[in-house]
Amino acid sequence: MARALWSGSISFGLLNIPVQLMPAEQRTELRFHLMDTRNKARVRYERINAETGEEVPWKDIVKAFEYQKGSYVVLDSSDLKAAAPESSESVDIECFIPADAVPIEYFERPYYLVPPRKAAKSYVLLRETLAALGKVGLARVVIRTREYLALVVPREAALMLVLIRYPQELVPAGRYSFPTRASGAQRAGRRELRMARQLVESMSGTWQPAHYKDEFRTRLSKVIAARMRHKGARVEPPPGVPAQTSDKVVDLMAVLKRSLERQGHKPGGRSGARSGAHAQELRSGSGSRK
Repeated sequence: MARALWSGSISFGLLNIPVQLMPAEQRTELRFHLMDTRNKARVRYERINAETGEEVPWKDIVKAFEYQKGSYVVLDSSDLKAAAPESSESVDIECFIPADAVPIEYFERPYYLVPPRKAAKSYVLLRETLAALGKVGLARVVIRTREYLALVVPREAALMLVLIRYPQELVPAGRYSFPTRASGAQRAGRRELRMARQLVESMSGTWQPAHYKDEFRTRLSKVIAARMRHKGARVEPPPGVPAQTSDKVVDLMAVLKRSLERQGHKPGGRSGARSGAHAQELRSGSGSRK
């Protein structure tokens, strides 16, 4: 079962309804990893210093804002903390608006607001009141370190929290050129309008989400299953070596040491010294490549 992003409350007026914020979407894309064709090893993304070509540890990384091309101002943790919204585990409803008041382009991401058993009565009260009035709650909520605008929406047995975009995040339509209904070649005639209307009405139906599936994912899953039956298509970890997880950092020196030991070289001898120099060359060389 998915873990709650946070436990807090829906707050409006003097009423507070305890809830847990739970995901309401799930990603179904099939994820791929990059591999080197030469030895089928995973390709990692590294934090590389653009001048020295060396990998930079997290402790030495700071955030900077590019205020003009090539010019930056460095921010420290106190700057970011000063700008961050005050941490709050509350969905603060500021007002109630008609359910269809927010245009579709503002909608971003849905969540479920799941109450504990002790809050069931107040939860149902808010849900049924919103449904009966055709209203949604316009709220502010802080998730992790960012404050969002959101709607509290009744949806069957649930209350959903739907994050919405700020107006500044939308590109104004006036930035582009669209055809008008004025006159000339762009104007549709009555006969064309009538035929277009007949076509739309003949193709009209009801929204049945169960009828729609990600066909590309289905086909790709079949391709993967078929490829796994081909000899040599699978890349398995060597016996006794656990598979690396995506968040495990590879120790380059340890890998080189094991490789040398497998070939009969001792890391402490001259071969080991040469391997250390070679490792340095690898480290600087791989960092300089783009």
